Formats: sequence, structure tokens, C-alpha cells
Amino acid sequence: MPWLDYKRNPRITHVIQIGKNFFKRCFLCEEIEEWLATASFRSTKHSLMEKLIVHGGAPLKGRINISGSKNSSLPILAATLLTNDTCTIRRVPDLSDTNYMVRILGELGAEVERASGVVVVKAEKIKSVAPYDLVRKMRASICVLGPLTGRLKECTVSLPGGCVIGDRPVDLHLKGLEALGAQITVEGGDIFVNAKKGFKGGPMNLMGKHGSTVLGTDNVMMAAVLAKGTTVIEGAAAEPEVEDLANFLIKMGAKIEGAGTNRITIEGVKELHGAEHMVIPDRIEAGTFLVAGAMLGDGVTLKRVMPEHMKAVTDALIKCGFPIDITKDSITVRPNPNAKGFDLTTLCYPGFPTDMQAQMCALACVINDTSTITETIFPQRFMHCAEMKRMGANIDLQGATARIRGGTVMKGAPVMASDLRASAALVLAGLVAEGKTEINRLYHIDRGYEHLDDKLAALGAQLERVQDK
Repeated sequence: MPWLDYKRNPRITHVIQIGKNFFKRCFLCEEIEEWLATASFRSTKHSLMEKLIVHGGAPLKGRINISGSKNSSLPILAATLLTNDTCTIRRVPDLSDTNYMVRILGELGAEVERASGVVVVKAEKIKSVAPYDLVRKMRASICVLGPLTGRLKECTVSLPGGCVIGDRPVDLHLKGLEALGAQITVEGGDIFVNAKKGFKGGPMNLMGKHGSTVLGTDNVMMAAVLAKGTTVIEGAAAEPEVEDLANFLIKMGAKIEGAGTNRITIEGVKELHGAEHMVIPDRIEAGTFLVAGAMLGDGVTLKRVMPEHMKAVTDALIKCGFPIDITKDSITVRPNPNAKGFDLTTLCYPGFPTDMQAQMCALACVINDTSTITETIFPQRFMHCAEMKRMGANIDLQGATARIRGGTVMKGAPVMASDLRASAALVLAGLVAEGKTEINRLYHIDRGYEHLDDKLAALGAQLERVQDK
């Protein structure tokens, strides 16, 4: 299924496909209308050659809506494979990762329609094999392992590709499925799972050396909902995205207790049915815009958020001295020229999220004080530091700890994005730098931020997306 994205203008941003028809989506009003075949568009190949030009110094002010969570959407979309009934998922962000998951579902045999943030899936007849060519582009594609095995009792899923931020093995995923009674072999880069005798619930512990596994918890939970008996997952990931998946499974007829804690209990059922669900707001996107508002804001308000999911980030900003106003579904941040440095350590939820580490590095660069950040989840996740140093940042990296002496003048420079969150951090650095910053490998941003450049422009940032010649 081709996913095409036509040449941007201030209103229309993406072309989407429903069956054999193409539609264009309006960024501002989210309306869609049929796309004429004569319209110009650019292919994914061309989008890989884009870069973002950021002109630093423009203050940010205003309100934006936060999109649905990428890390919720991907496993929830995979969970639609557990039933042959129709499932409707709302507020799915328009990202290359979610588009790719939609493609995976279609290749596995599901009927999928997508328009204006709503994905409708009917997986009546599905295949049990997800080959390498299908899953290699996105690590999160491993989350089809649980639903395929849970429903079909066997599957073959290729191991996903590596990750630039460090080793992220799937051994805990397989450990959990084996505890349910699956026979697993890994050969030639493929995972072969056989559970023809059926899954049987039981106790297990999914705690790893760097903490709980989010996708591993998702996979085991999706397999266990159709197992016989009761499954108890100790050391389960407690992230809001895991709880969101559990809530969707419950709507489908699953019996789950304890989601959102480190102990999840699942009583198996015979079958699941279709359901509708709205994805929770993306706490990492929200955190990124909070940091942007703290760095260069004049009153930035985020709407459509769940502040309880943001506590680690808002607490860190408040401790630095940034004024934060919180309501039921909004957060406002204001700058503080006398903000203090901070000492942060990334931890599993409810600790400070590793996905906000790079953005906090950017913030530390503009605070006239010394800050330290220790990365315990992915100790190698500091590739953005070298690029920030090209812009004038004073960062001393010792193992898994970055010591940042802020207050130096940042200057625009050509930089290279290495991963999703690093790319966002470089955009933030470019917003405060003098002159022009060119951010290459823009496709990283499009993996996890819905229209990041458009939203920043709506707040007053001066930036443009151009073809990299």
C-alpha cells in the first residue's frame, strides 16, 4: 500500500489512501476531501531527502493541541488482529510509524481504512507470517508477535532491525510467551512460535537489567488474553501506553486488572470482539513542546493533554524555576531567565522518561548553570550531544552521564539527526541558536511527531522544510 505525501503548503499536509482512493487531509481543520490523480505529490523516497531549516531567536507563544500517542497507537493497532470483528481507533497520529503499522496490518490480510486520525480495521482472515521485508523498517513491528500467536496459535515474525540508540533485545518477549506454553525457535533472523496446544496462564517476571519492557509487556498481555486460566505478570511495565492498550483490550472483552502497575493479572477468555477506542495524548510530544516553551517561550499552552502522565517532566521544570500552570487537560509554561540547573536520571515510569533525555540536554544548554543527566535505560543514547557541540554547546560526556555547562551562545550549524528524539532536541537547539540551523535526516522526526514544524510555526517559530539538494 503506497503512502504518499504531497508537496506541503500551509494548510494541506498529507495524502492518505483508503482502498484504492486517495484523500488529502487539512492540518488546521482535519477535514478530508478526495484527492485528484492529477495533483502533484512527492514519494517517500523524496521525503528521505528533506531537511529542516530553523531560523533561531523567534519567541514562541500561543496554544496547540497535542496529538495521540505514537507508543499507544502502534500496539493498539496490532491488537486489532486479535478479533475478526471491526475495530475503530481514533486520534491515531499521522506519522510514518503509524502509516507503516497500517501497511503491516494490510499485508497480514486485514482490511484497513484510514482518514483524519481514524483507523478502521477488520482482520477477518489473517496470515501467520510477518517476513523481514515487512517488519525491518520499524522496531515496534515486533508487537504483532503477541496478537498473531494469541489468535492463530502459531506465527513466524522476523526479528526487527537494530536501533541506533542501543541494544533493545526481544528476549523478554520470548520469555513471556514461553511461560504461557509456546515453543520458540530463532533461526535465520526469524522467530518461530508454536502454541498449537494452546496458551495456559501462569506466573512470570518480565523485569530486565534496564527495567521493565514496554513492548514485551504489551506482547505478553495480548497473547495472554486468549489463554486458558490466569496469567500474572510481575515486573510489568507501568507506562500509560501499556494501560491504554489494556483499556482497549478490556473494551474488546478481555479481563485485565492492574494495568498501570508493575503487577498485571489477566484472566483468559474464549474470544474477543470489536471495539472503539480513543488513543491517549502523546506525553513525549507534550514534553517536547513544554521544553520548547521553557527555552524560548512567552506563554505556551498545550491543550488536549493528560497532566497526570506528565508529572515527571513538569516536576523537573518546576524545580528549575519555570512557572507551570496545570488544569484538567492543559499545561502552560513560561520562561525564567534565572532558571537553575538540574540533576536528572532516566528511569522507567513514573520516573523521568528516557524519551525526554535529549530534549532536556537542549534545555540545559540555555540555562546559565551546570546540569547533569544520567541515562539508565539506554546508556548509549547521547549521539545528539556531538551535534549540539557543533552548535557551541559545552557538554562533557562520561559514560552514561552528560555534564552540561549552560549559558554559552549557541550558533546555527548543519547537524545530523541520529534518531527520533535526538532530532527533536536538535530542532529545540536550533530555535535558540543564532542564525540558521540545518537539520538533516528529517524522516526521523516524521516517525514520531505529527506536523512538528507546522505546530512550531503556529507558535511563532521561523522554520521551513526543504528538499536537500
